Amino acid sequence: MKEKRPDPDQLLARVERDAVKAKRGRLKIFFGAAAGVGKTYAMLLAAKERRAENLDVAIGLVETHGRLDTEALVDGLERLPVRSINYRGTLLHEFDIDAALKRRPALILVDELAHTNVPGSRHPKRWQDIHELLEAGIDVYTALNVQHLESLNDDIGQISGIRVWETVPDTVFEEADEVELVDLAPDELLIRLKEGKVYIPEQAQQAIHNFFRKGNLIALRELALRQTANRVDAQMLDYREDHAIQEVWQVGERLLVCIGPNALSERLVRAGKRFAAGLRADWIVAYVETPRLARLPAEKRDGILRILRLAEQLGAETVTLSAPDMSDAIIRFARERNINKIVVGKPSRRGWKRWLLGSVVDVLISHAHNINIYLLGSPQYGERENLETEANAFKKPPLPGLRRRIQSRTRRKYRGYVWAVAVTVISTLVGHFMFRHLELANLVMVFLLGVVYIAMRFGRGPSILASVLAVGMFDVLFVTPYFSLTVADSQYLITFTVMLIVGIVISNLMINVRSQAKVASHRERRAAVLYAISKELAAGQTEQDIVTISVKHLYAEFSSPNVILFPDALGHLVYPGKPGLPQSLRGADLSVAQWVFDHNEMAGQGTYTLPGAAAIYFPVFDGEKVLGVLAMLPVNLRRVFLPEQQKLLETFLRQIAQALTRIRFSEQAKLTQMQIEAERLRNSLLSAISHDLRTPLASIIGSASTLAANENLMASADRQELSLAIVEEAERMTNLVNNILDMARLDAGIAELNKQWYPVEEIIGTALTHLQKRLGDRSIKVRIPSGIAMLHVDSVMIEQVLINLLENAVRYTPAASALEIDVETIENSVEIAVADHGPGIPKGLEEKLFEKFYQTRHEAAQSGVGLGLAICRAIVEVHGGRIRAQNRSGGGAVFTFTLPLEPLLPQLIAEDL
Repeated sequence: MKEKRPDPDQLLARVERDAVKAKRGRLKIFFGAAAGVGKTYAMLLAAKERRAENLDVAIGLVETHGRLDTEALVDGLERLPVRSINYRGTLLHEFDIDAALKRRPALILVDELAHTNVPGSRHPKRWQDIHELLEAGIDVYTALNVQHLESLNDDIGQISGIRVWETVPDTVFEEADEVELVDLAPDELLIRLKEGKVYIPEQAQQAIHNFFRKGNLIALRELALRQTANRVDAQMLDYREDHAIQEVWQVGERLLVCIGPNALSERLVRAGKRFAAGLRADWIVAYVETPRLARLPAEKRDGILRILRLAEQLGAETVTLSAPDMSDAIIRFARERNINKIVVGKPSRRGWKRWLLGSVVDVLISHAHNINIYLLGSPQYGERENLETEANAFKKPPLPGLRRRIQSRTRRKYRGYVWAVAVTVISTLVGHFMFRHLELANLVMVFLLGVVYIAMRFGRGPSILASVLAVGMFDVLFVTPYFSLTVADSQYLITFTVMLIVGIVISNLMINVRSQAKVASHRERRAAVLYAISKELAAGQTEQDIVTISVKHLYAEFSSPNVILFPDALGHLVYPGKPGLPQSLRGADLSVAQWVFDHNEMAGQGTYTLPGAAAIYFPVFDGEKVLGVLAMLPVNLRRVFLPEQQKLLETFLRQIAQALTRIRFSEQAKLTQMQIEAERLRNSLLSAISHDLRTPLASIIGSASTLAANENLMASADRQELSLAIVEEAERMTNLVNNILDMARLDAGIAELNKQWYPVEEIIGTALTHLQKRLGDRSIKVRIPSGIAMLHVDSVMIEQVLINLLENAVRYTPAASALEIDVETIENSVEIAVADHGPGIPKGLEEKLFEKFYQTRHEAAQSGVGLGLAICRAIVEVHGGRIRAQNRSGGGAVFTFTLPLEPLLPQLIAEDL
């Protein structure tokens, strides 16, 4: 085995991945095709073995289903208590995750990974319970049937005719540290079923005629084996990558079909499909784009695109590799993917051309060790001609813009030859002036400089012409005998030959450098485009922002009008409601878009599905479900379907899907938070109302019942006292209900302001009069400077603000403490402050006091629903003012609210006497 030192970046990534894994527990899944194959039995046996190694093992939950042999294995293992829940009259036993986290065994057994927990549990699914255990560093053994894998749900439903509702995301299965396949032949499983070892006899007979039919079991077994094999294959590839193993391991069949811009490519793809089907192997179709192939004309590149799409239709994975050397790229890719069979066409070069220029096939045979090379013969001349004719039949006439580009490219090509002649003439003139002062070897450098310039600017053809002309001019004008192609000294023949070869080599090198620079420029531009869209998508706050950003960048990159269609509540795609939708896309075929949405496949113009549509439709898929459909009206199909452009578009769609998913999760989180807050407010309201209504109701009922029972025995003063108590408690209830109704109106924005002009002293006086009984003997100091302007307010509401603030002060301050009301004019507003000498406001609660239903827990606090200050803020803000609370430096609290002064005071009209 040949191993090389790992790549530093890969090694660092592996270290980081291992560090994350080291903190988590290990998950082992006992995997089977169906119930009854022995998963739980195998899990308990493995747990017994670990217990024999003195490992701390506990059973969180194991479903034995009454099987005696399975129950016997439970003996000797600690069983953690389970949660017993009465759900709809049935007593259910659920895994107790809190007990498991408190116990923290080294290994815990939790059966039935796909189980759905009883509503009200911490997690809806058991696999989420297991995820929490793993995050806590606890190893877990669990069991799973193949039909519970999410990705296979539809296929298994089609095979068995039964829909399985309990599923597990494939990522849970893929991230398991170990999967042990518990296999049992279908005939043996049916025998166990008939013997009552799986279900009770009545259920067993029903199962045999439904889900446990032999054909179903065979199909399920194959799916389980394939899933396990795929997982082992992925582990092997990870091991090879971690250890930088380059050699191919012959552990499975993988086929690579290599195509190029020739008529043989379609035959290669079809032959590769037959070969892969016969081997039952995965197959990949690869096209290597070298700098030379990157300069192919548009029709040749369109042909490659057509072949790649044909391969995808036949079930192949397609890749486009960019590399200067085709053979190295193929070998490197084959080793990375552990491919052991390569299908290529027979080399087209013959004789001296193949010996001199080489062949990709020869290099593959020489360097692709442990890889079998299969050659597909070239067709006869007549067949080749037919293939080319058939391929040409699919070509469309060039668009006007393409014709202009071809004509422009042709003019540039001829201009290059003109420049080759001109530069040679200039080099000759320069050489003429330097001829008597420099050696001929230096003059050769002048001509080579001209050749290099032509190669840099105009490519291979003009540079070769410049090389030939330079040799000719140098021979005729500067080498004796002059004005003759005859060379007197034979050493100049070597100079001419070297000069010609150097010119051709330099021109080829310059062409490759320019081509690679062009490819690098394209890649840099694509990276910049992806960075720009990802940056803007990350900043998007709403779904409409994401759509606007996406449509803008898609149009900028593909020059095609586009729109993203989303489903309504019934799952039917609809046009967006925004007015800026291009008229050309108003006619987007919603039936085609709906098909794409339902099947998660591309369709429309240029595809093999519904190609008659005017637009191309792409699913916006986030990895779990289709979020919407991108409809694009292509101006040029090549801008969309070229391999590099298609990869760019796929990356765009993935980023758009991720951004939409992020926004929707964020909105879901906000909605959940709002629901939690609404539930908290509802509970607070019910708690406060129930308390504040119960107290006065109890007093009213007590007083009223006393009056009713002892009316003739009570003195008049006692009856009067009880009657006043009933009135006071009824008023208290009325105030509570009024507060709630006022808050509801203010929150709904339906409170109407009856603004009139009032002097501030009148508003304060009315509030103090209303609270005269409540204030009792308290000292109230009111300071109103002279000249205070009148207020244009709803006096009833502002009086309510003062009443609430004063009641709040009375509730939270000692009975004998004084209260103060200060009025002051500040710029264009009036500031009214209500101060007390109580304990003050706890630090950090100055703003929280104004929230609905919030109350401090001070000892002096009396009963209340916690709406008074919230109503104050709402009233002040609806008047265009603001309110704040703070502690006084000398002790106590002060609540200050400001009201704007109207610029125009009322005009007093004198009455006629």
